Amino acid sequence: MDLYDSVVARTVERGGTAVALGGLDSGKTSFCRMCAAVAVRLGSTVAYVDSDVGQSTVGPPTTIGLKFISSADDLEPERLARADAIYFVGSTSPKGHMLPMVIGAMKLVEQARAAGADLIVVDTTGFIHGTQGQVLKIHKVEALRPEAVIGFQRGGELEPILGSVRRMLPPEVDALSVDPAVEATSVEERASLRQEGLRRFFEPPLNHWKVKTSVFVPSIPPELDPASLDRLLVGLEDGKGNCIGLGILEHREDGLRMISTEGEGAKALRLGSVRVTEDFGTTGVDLRDIFISD
Repeated sequence: MDLYDSVVARTVERGGTAVALGGLDSGKTSFCRMCAAVAVRLGSTVAYVDSDVGQSTVGPPTTIGLKFISSADDLEPERLARADAIYFVGSTSPKGHMLPMVIGAMKLVEQARAAGADLIVVDTTGFIHGTQGQVLKIHKVEALRPEAVIGFQRGGELEPILGSVRRMLPPEVDALSVDPAVEATSVEERASLRQEGLRRFFEPPLNHWKVKTSVFVPSIPPELDPASLDRLLVGLEDGKGNCIGLGILEHREDGLRMISTEGEGAKALRLGSVRVTEDFGTTGVDLRDIFISD
């Protein structure tokens, strides 16, 4: 048994929560799926939490997704993409959204624990470099309270994070080398995958709603031109702390409207930081550039 297989076996046998860390195209998702497949085969109940908001495996881009895995079929890409719960971060990048990245992952892991999952695997973004990357990953590990952290690195790029976890926190830490066979994904391919993920999520039938400006979180200034919200992505909140779907705002002469995957039961709309084109491409938006400064 090689080191990789040994870590998979220990992760499954230990159970609890395991967090995979690494840069872009480092094998985190493959590891999470392998652990889930082995655990299900052995009769364990598994939850997969995907916090990679840019390259989502569970749920649409801009969200953190939770999927309960009850059979090998649930790990097939199309079924894995259909999340059992999502948390709306509202961006395809963790930069500038570090607090919701941590809170969202924590909420879904707690939901999986409450459901009695024997093993919870947590996939993460490739944002590991610099002070911000370190701060995000260390705080996420601290918030999730995992039994294990598994790092994938090509050199020593994860050591600042893994070293901090070893010194500060109780999880068992394993560092694995990235498989040389792992293929890098181009910027264009990543954008195409995000586009397809959103297109798939917004497949008809869709709901169309008129929107009051009083329902937005954060609240919008009364002097804001509603046209600036056109094509902005929003998360639909049910008033009980759950995101029940996504919507795209549309500015019309008679006011704001929204096309959405849900609608009934939505009590608030959480503003995202992404504008969606007609063909489901995305561009980042800084809400501070839209809102009038205090």
